[in-house]
Amino acid sequence: MSQPVFGRLLTAMVTPFAADGAIDFGQVRKLAAHLVDDQRNDALVINGTTGESPTTTAAEKADMIAAVVAEVGDRAKVLAGVGTNDTRHTIELAHQAEQAGADGLLVVTPYYSRPPQDALAAHFTAVADSTALPVMLYDIPHRSGVPIEAATLIELAEHPRIVAVKDAKGLVVSSSTVIAATELDYYSGDDGLTLPLLAVGGVGVVGTSTHFTGARTKAMIGKFLAGDLAGAIADNTALLPVFNGVFATQGCMLVKAGLAARGFSAAVLRLPMLPASPAQASAFVALLDAAGL
Repeated sequence: MSQPVFGRLLTAMVTPFAADGAIDFGQVRKLAAHLVDDQRNDALVINGTTGESPTTTAAEKADMIAAVVAEVGDRAKVLAGVGTNDTRHTIELAHQAEQAGADGLLVVTPYYSRPPQDALAAHFTAVADSTALPVMLYDIPHRSGVPIEAATLIELAEHPRIVAVKDAKGLVVSSSTVIAATELDYYSGDDGLTLPLLAVGGVGVVGTSTHFTGARTKAMIGKFLAGDLAGAIADNTALLPVFNGVFATQGCMLVKAGLAARGFSAAVLRLPMLPASPAQASAFVALLDAAGL
């Protein structure tokens, strides 16, 4: 199997904020380096919803990309989340990300508007036409309100710059249909479905728990690809409580709670998110401790 465009392990990175709510770029750089050097990420996704992108300005988004590229761009790829429910604004963010040094774009299904499939295809095509960067589509119907149907994904795969999918639909049979019919790189968008998706031709994960599980998830993927299915299953079983536990409430809340417990200054969130409650935080940190993370 050839190496995927964006590698095997990606993390949707949180955005560290200082006590006054401003982005803490010192912590941004520290976290990015940790995720690449210690957690073995091949790429980082910046300005995704785990990064609280609905609360950051366009200027902050550009500064985030530039900071992460400056810190780790020599040893990992940087993808910029640019998806909105306004095609024109998405294209503007795509241009901005390209100028800031991003290596690729993550484009989520337009949320709330619930466009029909032909309009979805037109939206993604317009974005991909507007940039020289490779594009990863983000299929997450339980948040966006509408799926990218298999037929639409197969159609979009014909675009030379639409190269990958972050699959958070949870329908492995549908995903395997698209994988079989296209050359799209399929990444699990749900940490706990990484191994099942690999089994039908997926290439890796865009993770949330991978702020903590990254190195061991990368090892699990490597074992599967090397034919060590028993070893991969054992890793998956050990990590499954954390894969699932990070979504006990919003992922960014628990990731920030876990990072704070591990010495990062990352406890602040912007409304409408709030920090995890003490009970939520302690329960998640207990899962990390039990897994030896």
